[in-house]
Amino acid sequence: MKNKKSTKKKKTTSKKKIPNKKTKSKKKTKGKSLKKESAKKTSKKDKEIKETLNKIIDEITPEEKLINNHEKEIKNFINKIEKRIKKLNINAEVFLGGSFAKNTVVKKEKYDADIFIRFSKEYKNISKITKKILKGIKKQKVHGSRDYYRVRARKNFIIEVVPVLMINSPEEAENVTDLSYEHVNYINKKIKTKEILDEIKLAKSFCEANKYYGAESYINGFSGYALELLIIHYGSFLEFIKDMAKLKQGNQKLIIDIEKKYKNKNEIAFDLNQSKIQSPIILIDPTYKKRNSLAALSYETFENFKKTCKDFLEAQNKEKIKYFKKHKTNLKKVKKQSKKQDLNFILLEAKTNKQSGDIAGTKLSKFYKHLREEISKYFEIYNKGFNYDMKHSSKFFFVLKPKKEIIFMGPPVGDKENVKKFKKQHENVLQKRGRFYALEKVTNNPQEFIKNWKKSNKRKLKEMSIKKLKVLE
Repeated sequence: MKNKKSTKKKKTTSKKKIPNKKTKSKKKTKGKSLKKESAKKTSKKDKEIKETLNKIIDEITPEEKLINNHEKEIKNFINKIEKRIKKLNINAEVFLGGSFAKNTVVKKEKYDADIFIRFSKEYKNISKITKKILKGIKKQKVHGSRDYYRVRARKNFIIEVVPVLMINSPEEAENVTDLSYEHVNYINKKIKTKEILDEIKLAKSFCEANKYYGAESYINGFSGYALELLIIHYGSFLEFIKDMAKLKQGNQKLIIDIEKKYKNKNEIAFDLNQSKIQSPIILIDPTYKKRNSLAALSYETFENFKKTCKDFLEAQNKEKIKYFKKHKTNLKKVKKQSKKQDLNFILLEAKTNKQSGDIAGTKLSKFYKHLREEISKYFEIYNKGFNYDMKHSSKFFFVLKPKKEIIFMGPPVGDKENVKKFKKQHENVLQKRGRFYALEKVTNNPQEFIKNWKKSNKRKLKEMSIKKLKVLE
């Protein structure tokens, strides 16, 4: 094919009169050399980043002794519950899932292992039966679409015991966790080298350090399984983040279908539930084609993730390690900086009585986003942050500048009843084009704003399960 194209070009050029062939050939040569130079620079830069990443892998990989200790604890725990299953004559089997099953554990403050009890379909309330199996073991019940249990094996090591169903096909799954057995098998088949394991570790550590790891509603990020699939698709962490950094969100979404389950994009749009294809990336689950493995990823999280990827790629190699370390926001520094810029700083704490974990985190995250919208009506937001303590409270800060005045649109002139109410609510009311409007000046003090907002939104706080909202600074 290439020869045919080149022949056509020769024929075309022979028919045209070219005033200066030497000039043209020079331009071609120059263009080619520039491309070669650019390719050399790119490959050199990539090579340097890869060398840095190889050093980072050593830092993010836990000590072998620690992994061995946790693996012994897992083995002992599995043996214990297998004996209980046998004693109770329950038709079920136990398998290990998550990072420990796939050898993709990364260094962190606290470790967790996912142990699944796979029940025969003859059983109905498998959460209740799991509780029976775990009798005598100190545990915490975690509410979800299907309740599971959390066991503290050590101070910094938690075992989560998740009941799932034995299924013959993915269509039989009643819960996403029912697919976990197939997920583990698929990933283990695909991971054939230590190199790909290291690339997955980089992706997980990078996302965890920058708060993009987890499909929970208060994070809306990348699950461990989704990251494993993405690295299998791209081949390396570097290629993955390079592609993410340059990805532009237009009408066309990025669709990744590793096992080519679909012929084209239209088939995907037709076959998948519309609620499951709202994410910025559609990642077809290789074990179940009707599932988008990135359905939980929000546009807000993804835009922040893309920025972090760009910053990492542009950072000096010696600075790249910090992107794999959890960093707390230095509030003193933020406060000092806001004072220098003549901006207002406010720190708040919200508490909920909902169960710790995904439920409490989701409630607090939703409230933070709602309050952020309320604040943005009256203030320009220059900086913000949210932190959930994994229990019942969250802290969030805002750096603000008050808007000079706000225009509130009121009712039409003819709506006498609502006009009367509107005039009661607002002092400075004006009429324009058959409708009433109100001009309202904004208080310079965000602390005063929150105090007033709390008074007038007691019902909203109750609806959102927020039992306490406190101004800390």
